[in-house]
Amino acid sequence: MRRYGKHTDEDDVRVRPNRKGNRPRTSIRPKHEDAAEGFVLTVDRGRLTVLVEDRTIIAMKARELGRKGVVVGDRVAVVGDLSGAKDTLARIVRVEERSSVLRRTADDDDPFERVVVANADQLAIVTALADPEPRPRLIDRCLVAAFDAGLSPLLVLTKSDLAPAAPLLEAYGPLGVPYVVTNREELADGDAADRVRELLTDKVTVFFGHSGVGKTTLVNALVPEHKRATGRVNAVTGRGRHTTTSALALPLPDGDGWVIDTPGVRSFGLHHVDPARVIHAFPDLEPGTEGCPRACSHDEPDCALDQWVADGHADPARLYSLRRLLATRERREGD
Repeated sequence: MRRYGKHTDEDDVRVRPNRKGNRPRTSIRPKHEDAAEGFVLTVDRGRLTVLVEDRTIIAMKARELGRKGVVVGDRVAVVGDLSGAKDTLARIVRVEERSSVLRRTADDDDPFERVVVANADQLAIVTALADPEPRPRLIDRCLVAAFDAGLSPLLVLTKSDLAPAAPLLEAYGPLGVPYVVTNREELADGDAADRVRELLTDKVTVFFGHSGVGKTTLVNALVPEHKRATGRVNAVTGRGRHTTTSALALPLPDGDGWVIDTPGVRSFGLHHVDPARVIHAFPDLEPGTEGCPRACSHDEPDCALDQWVADGHADPARLYSLRRLLATRERREGD
């Protein structure tokens, strides 16, 4: 058997032949330092539409990303054909660090988190005042998710021509959440869109709400050159149809910000939120917890919030909403 000495050359070294004829595997991955920067606009069945400079391209995840998900709003590094020409395909090789992540679960018993969008600054909670009726507890859940994700909430009330906004604003006034009230006539003449657009300037804003509240209609008014399909509310069930099937990021005119239209939802699970953080979504109630006993669940006889509300510092309906959320979370924790 031949042994190799100190002074071997290439002819002395045995190399196991590669039967497949491809390159040998290596754990060293390319750094892709020449990759272009991109912004994910939408995701559809594994294909991602990405904005690179002033053009849109179609891309797919590189195998090296593994199970790492890519969502609307992600800042990514892209290589390959970046021309944007028909039938071309680029590769996303890196997802940059996210500044914020908005998550939800299907319900409170669902352990699987779904990332809605990344890198947003603001969550616009769109609620109709009638047709369909407003759902305050869904609003509360969206507020919890917004505060947990570090997003600034914005309350957008639509269809004020069908019902007054005052009752809902009275309930959420103590929260100090910015709001805007719109109706169909104002959307038609552009006044409502202008007032909403002022609150979106220089921000990435996610529009979120259940089906039929007029969310996509409002987005179409804000970005008229990108019309999306809209639907009607079912007269029997009082629910809207899902006309928006995927999240889509759209630039505001003059590049003053971004709006992200999302599919309508009928529930907002908070499985991913620690119950101890839920109180942070109720700043009108949070100061009243200073007198609570240690590890207070805020739904027990010694809870200081009862006296806080009795003294007129907050609306009893807000405490009821908080406790309803906490009760839902506690049932999930006990399962």
